[in-house]
Amino acid sequence: MRSLAWFVRIVDRLNGTIGLAVSWLILPIVLISFTVVMLRYVVGKGYPWLQESYIWLHGVAFMLAAAWVLREGGHVRVDLFYRRWSARTRAWMDLAGVFVFMMPMLVVIFVKAMPLVERSWRIREKSPTADGLEWLYLLKIAVPVFCVLVGLQGLAMAARSILTIAGRDDLVAERPPEGS
Repeated sequence: MRSLAWFVRIVDRLNGTIGLAVSWLILPIVLISFTVVMLRYVVGKGYPWLQESYIWLHGVAFMLAAAWVLREGGHVRVDLFYRRWSARTRAWMDLAGVFVFMMPMLVVIFVKAMPLVERSWRIREKSPTADGLEWLYLLKIAVPVFCVLVGLQGLAMAARSILTIAGRDDLVAERPPEGS
């Protein structure tokens, strides 16, 4: 049981660190977006590469922070019944949700994405937009990384559920402290 708790803490810390780091991408996204709007509507100039840069940064932020959001319980959940259930019942439902829904979907996304990512890297794919960014292949690597990070967080969620079912949820805090 202690090894499960250790795994939960390691994954929580990993995704917490990545999530906090990635959250800083929001500042350049907002600044670049503001710059694009000002250039377009005040100066009358448009730069496709600049517009793509904030769109791509947003995509990276979304993909890499998804596991952190899962860790924090920020994804949409239908709480009609869940909130009223006991901790053990919620743990059973979380455990089932991880292995019946989350993991199969992550495997499908990963398996379908990898040939596209490999091809993109092989040809050093660029943006199809004229004057767009040159590094589309770098953006595409975020998809399998998303799958791995969310998968690890899902396994940590399952491990936390097992600890709760076994009556050992004292080994892992319900929610890790911010920044850990």
